[in-house]
Amino acid sequence: MKTDSEGEPAKVSPGGAHPSKPPQPGHADRTFPMALTLGALGVVYGDIGTSPLYALKSCFTGPHGLPATPENVLGVLSLIFWALALVVSGKYIAFVLRADNRGEGGILALMALAFPERDRANPTRGIWLLTGLGIFGAALLYGDGLITPAITVLGAVEGLEIATPAFKHFTVPLTVIILVALFSVQRLGTGGVGRVFGWVMLVWFVTIAALGVREIRHAPEVLAAFSPHYALKFFLANGWRGFQVLGAVFLVLTGAEALYADMGHFGRRPILRAWFSLVLPALFLNYLGQGALVLNHPDAAENPFYRLAPTWALYPLVGLATCAAVIASQALVSGSFSLTMQAVQLGYMPRVAIEHTSSDTRGQVYIPLINWGLMVACIGLVIAFRTSDNLAAAYGIAVVLTMVITTLLFFYAARRLWGWSTLATSLLCAVFLAAESAFLGANLIKIQHGGWFPLAVGLVGLVLMSTWQRGRERLRQRITTTLLPIGDFLQSITLGPPPRVKGTAVFLAGNPDGTPVALLHNLKHNKMLHERVILLTLLTEEIPYVEGEHRVTVTDLGKSFYRVIGRHGFMEEPNAPEILGLCQPHGLNFRELETTYFLSRETVIPSARRGLAGWRKRLFALMARNAQPANAFFRLPPNRVVELGMQVEL
Repeated sequence: MKTDSEGEPAKVSPGGAHPSKPPQPGHADRTFPMALTLGALGVVYGDIGTSPLYALKSCFTGPHGLPATPENVLGVLSLIFWALALVVSGKYIAFVLRADNRGEGGILALMALAFPERDRANPTRGIWLLTGLGIFGAALLYGDGLITPAITVLGAVEGLEIATPAFKHFTVPLTVIILVALFSVQRLGTGGVGRVFGWVMLVWFVTIAALGVREIRHAPEVLAAFSPHYALKFFLANGWRGFQVLGAVFLVLTGAEALYADMGHFGRRPILRAWFSLVLPALFLNYLGQGALVLNHPDAAENPFYRLAPTWALYPLVGLATCAAVIASQALVSGSFSLTMQAVQLGYMPRVAIEHTSSDTRGQVYIPLINWGLMVACIGLVIAFRTSDNLAAAYGIAVVLTMVITTLLFFYAARRLWGWSTLATSLLCAVFLAAESAFLGANLIKIQHGGWFPLAVGLVGLVLMSTWQRGRERLRQRITTTLLPIGDFLQSITLGPPPRVKGTAVFLAGNPDGTPVALLHNLKHNKMLHERVILLTLLTEEIPYVEGEHRVTVTDLGKSFYRVIGRHGFMEEPNAPEILGLCQPHGLNFRELETTYFLSRETVIPSARRGLAGWRKRLFALMARNAQPANAFFRLPPNRVVELGMQVEL
């Protein structure tokens, strides 16, 4: 897909990607693997690492909770272990993390690998459906980003109720205060805070492992849960109710998608080392400890995590859990920022204000609109649901749907990237889908208990993203049919040369072959041209970052006209002055005070033309009117910009 206007970033297929692999953003020196592993603890494993706060207790106290009998405890623990082993260790660590898009992961990056732009430009019905699912999966991550801060912080603060019931009335207000503080500091960036996240999570995992070991000594028979036959006995004994509990068991996997989404920050190996050396052992030791406690004291199932702690350690544990919950929330919030930036660059969302929070590390961004929207929604969820048990009833369905979509996209990506046979890939993905389908079925029961909320968020996101994508394509087609080929334009000014004035004019050209609409309007109304004219096209490659000599191409068109094509990745922010600064080796020097930027601003007018439905045309027009101005998005000097308006019927 190219562009629909001069004010939109264009996009090209991976065919334009270059063989050199650019450095990955935010990476520490590869000679310090422990630093990367520690960083992965703080960013990647925050969400899944705090699941012990609420996962096991939801199996026995939630809407579909079972009696805390020894058979049920061992069965649930067996399900937890094999879920972690199959989904996290098997699917994500062993396979999905290998499908990286120049070091970057995430569902949109995977979709670009599975279906290049040339496939999506003329999709078959199957590709159209799967790319739609990919967009839906990306939208569902916003639902996850809403519930995760609410449930993790609320679950941590609820530990105060164990210390004394007097805190019960302060749980919700304290949670709201912590959430407001969390979202208020986002504009400061996570670079400095991120350096301490790893150490906090290291202390967290060591602590929860020690608490588990301490309790396992009192009921060593809980170690039998490693055997899968306890999971089988659990289903045989409980039938339908056992299947319903799978929705609570799935809570131990929430955050697994972050392993892939955050891979670009650390790489696969540090994530793998952190998982097998610390995170997996610590998680399961803690779950075993909670199970051992419930075996000896069934009433402890009400909140087994905090009851593992001795009385003197309860308040420090609440403080540590709150810090871990904030870190888990931070990872999801930062992930929402990165997802939004990818969606904007890949053409699935309108331009939004994006602020870089680090001058030396790429990929750290802050998006005010997303930040404050998440904050309001999180606070609303806390006030509406009030307890982590109630939120757990709504949590999980968005995550498991995203996992299923990831598996489907991985099937096509694996065949395309590595040439795997259809049979081998089908068998592997069938194993993952079998487990995920069971979790999905169990989570569908949650819809009436609040699970509708993340689904509604995902559906709204799907409508918005698909409407923007299709609207841009229709608008591009409308504008392209009216564009004058640049060769014809140059021939016309040769036959009748207009006056030339001093300075350089830069016209943003969405289409790298046609004549910018702003250039035609400027010549029509002002009857002159600058002595040097630059036709600047900014293309978004379907790779995260574009480096070095591949970033800019300069073509001399004659008559002091130059075609400049700048390239950036979907994790980079387009910067027109920066691209022009790279033209110096090609003989083009620019002085800011002698350079004027021209761009066109299109006003979309919904019409009776065939194509999009009427309501989608109106929605697209509304989104276009509220998009960030092109001059701010492309970082143009505000006092050197001339905008020429035009109306386009859609």
